[in-house]
Amino acid sequence: MTLHPAVAAVRLGVRQELAPFLEVSPRREGDDRLRLVPGDAVLVACSGGADSLALLAATVFEGRKVGLRVIGVTVDHGLQEGSAEHAARVVAQMAALGAHETASIRVHVDVAAGGVEAGAREARYAALAQLADHFGSFLVLIGHTLNDQAETALLGLTRGSGGRSIAGMRPAFPRDDVWFHRPLLDITRAQTEAACEAEGIDVWVDPHNSDPRFLRSRVRHDVLPVLERELGPGVAETLARTAGQLRRDMEYLDAAASERFVEAVEQSAGPSEQGLGFRMGVAPLAHEDAAMTTRVARLAALAAGCPSSELAAVHVEALTELLTGSGRGREIQLPGHVTAYREGGDLAFRRTPPLR
Repeated sequence: MTLHPAVAAVRLGVRQELAPFLEVSPRREGDDRLRLVPGDAVLVACSGGADSLALLAATVFEGRKVGLRVIGVTVDHGLQEGSAEHAARVVAQMAALGAHETASIRVHVDVAAGGVEAGAREARYAALAQLADHFGSFLVLIGHTLNDQAETALLGLTRGSGGRSIAGMRPAFPRDDVWFHRPLLDITRAQTEAACEAEGIDVWVDPHNSDPRFLRSRVRHDVLPVLERELGPGVAETLARTAGQLRRDMEYLDAAASERFVEAVEQSAGPSEQGLGFRMGVAPLAHEDAAMTTRVARLAALAAGCPSSELAAVHVEALTELLTGSGRGREIQLPGHVTAYREGGDLAFRRTPPLR
């Protein structure tokens, strides 16, 4: 019996993602690479949708071949009526697909800062990291696809927030000593749906995904179809490919900026009495291009305690002007109750005093 092409594609994506962790070369002294050996646990985040169910089925298949324990986990955000019952159905489905163990976790979504979508995302990743620690795993697989990447790149483009947003989702990222990996970024949503159909897997369609209140839903159901119709098929693939190319450039520049940032901190005059224990010299950046100074300015703001979710392009631009001396002001206020100011040859930071 011939394996369905969509099932083969999803399994290949998982196999390639796991391969670097399964290298059999002997460990040498000082080798701190993360390794997976038979008996180790890998978590798969599962919502009950086609993407995550196809990912779980493929991980069970590939994991069984190398002796890994596959743990299916689902997060109940409590945002929809009957969410607890849905979580229970997903747990049963994950067990039926062959997961060695299953778990569900209920979270509280804080919508105060960035809205429902941002709050749900933050709560979800925190919960998944907690579950990974519980099961003794360092690796969580999540089912974002090429279509999700295209939507993210398009949303970043509309925000005008620079290359970092247009570069889309990272293929892998760490949080709380746990690595999150996205094996399906080269797989389309149509392929995951076809894989589930071929394997007889019933999928759940999240009503939030078609709710026009959410911007991503409008991009998915209204904007991208118009682009496909007017510009021709393949827009999603092109956006995702562009995001991947741009991400490589961004990662290179970000690594260089981190080096410049460390140099600038090392050449500062030392912490001031009213500062936050952090300041940096500006001389090492005197002849750098704006592409570098804006990145260093952002790193400085984050190091001073500015929340990344609230740090906008306008803040980074103002801080860059203060850093380079091209602006008129001597200090600026930043998110997180942080004030940046010039002091001699340093850029320093202090707490913004409360309003009286």
